[in-house]
Amino acid sequence: MMKSMHRPLTGVRVIGLEQYMSAPYCTLLLADAGAEVIKIERPGSGDPRRSIPPYAVDEQGGQVAGSFIGYNRNKKSLALNLREEAGRQIYRDLVRVSDVVVENLRPGATDKLGLGYEDLKAVKPSLIYAAISGFGRLEGYTGPYADRPAFDIVAEAMGGIMNLVGFPDKPPSWTIYGMADVYSGLVTAYGVMLALFMRERTGQGQFVDSAMLDNMLAFNERMVALYSFTGESPERGRLKHLYPRGAFRCNDGYLALNTPDDILWRRICQAIGREDLKEDPRTADGTARAANADFVRPIIEDWLADKTRDEAVLLLGQHGVPSGPVHTAEDVFNDPHVAARGMLAEVDDPIAGPRKYARTPPHLSSAPEIPKEPAPRLGEHTVPIMRDLLGYDKVEMARLRDQGVIEIWEGEMAG
Repeated sequence: MMKSMHRPLTGVRVIGLEQYMSAPYCTLLLADAGAEVIKIERPGSGDPRRSIPPYAVDEQGGQVAGSFIGYNRNKKSLALNLREEAGRQIYRDLVRVSDVVVENLRPGATDKLGLGYEDLKAVKPSLIYAAISGFGRLEGYTGPYADRPAFDIVAEAMGGIMNLVGFPDKPPSWTIYGMADVYSGLVTAYGVMLALFMRERTGQGQFVDSAMLDNMLAFNERMVALYSFTGESPERGRLKHLYPRGAFRCNDGYLALNTPDDILWRRICQAIGREDLKEDPRTADGTARAANADFVRPIIEDWLADKTRDEAVLLLGQHGVPSGPVHTAEDVFNDPHVAARGMLAEVDDPIAGPRKYARTPPHLSSAPEIPKEPAPRLGEHTVPIMRDLLGYDKVEMARLRDQGVIEIWEGEMAG
């Protein structure tokens, strides 16, 4: 199959008024899909994630934060002071020649600057404006928490997820760091794509309202359905109606196993040589197995005790039982299937050197591979954006730099 020369969003220009994780991950997805993403950063400091370790340092003493470059490849950096009217005017000029704005500032922050959706819609009616917040901002859907700030763990907690993670005798636990941010970035990118598709049909832009709490609640849909049907609130720890499910010890780590029905359980019994457990009243169905988990787990782990994770996966697979090793980061980096899928994308940063980052899925058969440009230095693209896109000359840019309206990456004004 012949592949296109372009990624799906080639020709779409996105402004990222963004910081930390949720909006940067959204625009990373769009950038990997081919969009031109212009990241707006505060002169002097930039995105706060530029100062969050771990760091890489080169021989000249240059320093870059791994947590920043992982979220900001394939983007351009425009260092712009939006507290100055001249900076706000540059931003409006940029909106006029762009398709999408993605922002995750505190609710009301852009409105106070005169740069909210209603302000910018007057500048460009076809603009798609995506806002990520903790609790939502769309008129008609604002609740009592609308003005609250939020971090990912707050959304996990209020969406019912933390209550389900951990063990009954321990406090609720978070999942992985930033999960609500990353998932919200994904949902927001999906919303942007829907809005772009609608604009192709109507020519109209719109406001895309992405609330972290909404996203976590939708992600936790099983809890919602269970409570709706049974009135039961699921709790962390053991499930009541199915088992075995979880991580089981092998001789070189842990194996992940799930048994959603009795068909899979019978296959497990065959695989481990315990046909008798098919009819044992303690293990005959999911509810019984869940109630007798302390009886079932040792049986499975005794069978696994002399087997590696890979050996167990192979033997279970021969009986049609899905399973998988619980991987560490080192395991992931050494996994031949991960390598074959190209899921560790190597990006050569001028300071950090060649490093691997998680590739954004999915793969598209008719599109080229994702670009792998390193994350920008602060203000690296201020000059080319203002010169080539907005028509500013060197004298105007030097004046704006001296007034603290813009920051220019060293060397960019030469020539």
